[in-house]
Amino acid sequence: MGLFTQLVTLPLAPVRGVAWVMDQVLEAAENEYYDPAPIRLQLAELDRQLVAGEIDEETFDGLEDQLLDRLDEIRVHEQGGPS
Repeated sequence: MGLFTQLVTLPLAPVRGVAWVMDQVLEAAENEYYDPAPIRLQLAELDRQLVAGEIDEETFDGLEDQLLDRLDEIRVHEQGGPS
């Protein structure tokens, strides 16, 4: 950018700064949402609860299906599929 362009667009600097911060927040949120590690931990905890008799087989199946669907969603996202 030339000096003239920088001077003319100087009033827009706060907007660019806010946009950059929003991009960073969005990226961090997406990274957290699409992290498979917490889902795997939840699956392990669910299995532990079933073995310990804290939940029944029907509850286990329903919750397991939800968690496996989330893992599928993460896998599709990582492969560049639809979000």
